[in-house]
Amino acid sequence: MPQTPNHRPTAKRVRNFAKKMRREPTDAEAAMWRLLRDRRLALFKFRRQVPFQNFILDFVCFDQRIVIEIDGSQHASSERDAARDAVLTSENFRVSRYWNNDVLQRPSEVLEDILAKLAEP
Repeated sequence: MPQTPNHRPTAKRVRNFAKKMRREPTDAEAAMWRLLRDRRLALFKFRRQVPFQNFILDFVCFDQRIVIEIDGSQHASSERDAARDAVLTSENFRVSRYWNNDVLQRPSEVLEDILAKLAEP
């Protein structure tokens, strides 16, 4: 399969785990996907649970180079997330993180914030 600049080879275990995560999303991830899928957000194309290097990105819009992460409390002050964000930033991605509670209880506010970030140059 030909590789595009946005699609790099990843380990098979990472690809398989991403498939599992697509089949078994958290409640917050499922809610966010209902809002982003099929170009529902201002016609921006998002993909979910995308393997990228050794990471799995919750949601990504490659055209705008933006990654949306939906996090639970286990991610508070996570050094691993900070290192991951640094790698993504070095690849010219912007990373936005939202708490599960916000996605489930205030989805319109989350979408407004994402739209604002998509509008940034």
